[in-house]
Amino acid sequence: MSTTSDAPRWSRYVAIGDSFTEGLWDGPDGPDAPQRGWADLLASHLSARRTAAGEAPLEYANLAIRGRLLRPILVEQVPAALAMKPDLVSLVGGGNDILRPTADVDRMARNLEAGVVRLREAGVDVLLGTGVDAAGSPLVKATRNRVAIYNALIWSMARRHGAYVVDLWGMRALQDWRMWAEDRIHLTTDGHARVAQGALVGLGLTPDDAAWDDPLTPLPPTPRMQQAREDAAWVREHLYPWATRRLRGKSSGDLRVPKRPEISPVE
Repeated sequence: MSTTSDAPRWSRYVAIGDSFTEGLWDGPDGPDAPQRGWADLLASHLSARRTAAGEAPLEYANLAIRGRLLRPILVEQVPAALAMKPDLVSLVGGGNDILRPTADVDRMARNLEAGVVRLREAGVDVLLGTGVDAAGSPLVKATRNRVAIYNALIWSMARRHGAYVVDLWGMRALQDWRMWAEDRIHLTTDGHARVAQGALVGLGLTPDDAAWDDPLTPLPPTPRMQQAREDAAWVREHLYPWATRRLRGKSSGDLRVPKRPEISPVE
C-alpha cells in the first residue's frame, strides 16, 4: 500500500455520528481504550497526503458517540462541529433508528437533509454514507427495505446539495462476515480500513490500496450445527443485552463523551 500524490484541499475535518464513526470495534490498544475506526484512518490518510505535498497536517476532531440516534447527532453534534469552523464534515447516522421497526425513513431523510443544508450554507463540504446491504444477515436483513429507501434519499440529497457519499451498500468486501465483529453490527479493523479507502474514493480521491474492495478468498461453508451454535451465542451475548437496553430506555453511549472533542493536528 502506498500513499498517492493527490493532495486533498481540506485542512479541518470533523467526523460526527454514532458507533460506526466512533470506530467500534477497531481497538488497536484494546476494547477498553479509545477506538480508532474509519474516520480516524481517513483523517490520517488526508493528513499524510497534505504533509507529502508540503502542507500543514490536517486538523481533526471526532464527536461521534456510540448508540446515538439521528436526531441527537443533528441537534448536538452538527452545531458543535460548525463551531470548529471545518471545511469537511462526515455525517453518517441513522443506523440505530433503522433498527427500530417504527423508523420513519422519510422523516429521517428530511432531518438529515436539513443538517446537510446547514453545513453547506456554512461553506462546509459534507461526506455522507449509505447504509450497508444486510442481505446476508439472518435478522438484520429485516431492515433491508428501509435501508434501501434511506440510501436512495441520501443519494438524491447529495446530488441536490453537492455532498459526497461513501457507498457502503455497494462495497463487495463488506458482504463477507470476516469484516464484521462478533456483534455482527460493527466492523473489524480490516473492515474499518476498507471503509476509509472507500471514503477516499467517495471524496473523489485515488485510494491508497487499489484492492481496497476486492472480496476475500472464499471459505468453505460453515457446518449447520456450528452455525447454529454461533447464532445462539450471538443472541445470548449481543442481541439480548441490546434488546434489554432498549426496553429500559438505555443506550450503550449513555454518559459517554466524544473521544476527540477538540480539533487538533493529526499526528
